Amino acid sequence: MRARLVPPIVLLLLLAILQWQLWNGRGSVRDVAQLRTKLADQKEANAKAALNNERLSSEVNDLKDGLEMVEERARAELGMVKPNEVFVQIAH
Repeated sequence: MRARLVPPIVLLLLLAILQWQLWNGRGSVRDVAQLRTKLADQKEANAKAALNNERLSSEVNDLKDGLEMVEERARAELGMVKPNEVFVQIAH
């Protein structure tokens, strides 16, 4: 009689262990959901970084190729003026 009870008990224990691993262990449903969220966040950060890199690359190319960009930055950031120009600053 005891021999008949052992296989079902062992199978139930194995089922309980597998269920525990499915819901709480490594690679569990919760773990996968968190990893998917992290992946989506990282993809968004990568897209933003790619746009920023593209903008910076374009700006570097402009600085290498033409003096207009250099002049624009000198005027905007350093307040430089050309000879015979009058600089007027209007304060708000």
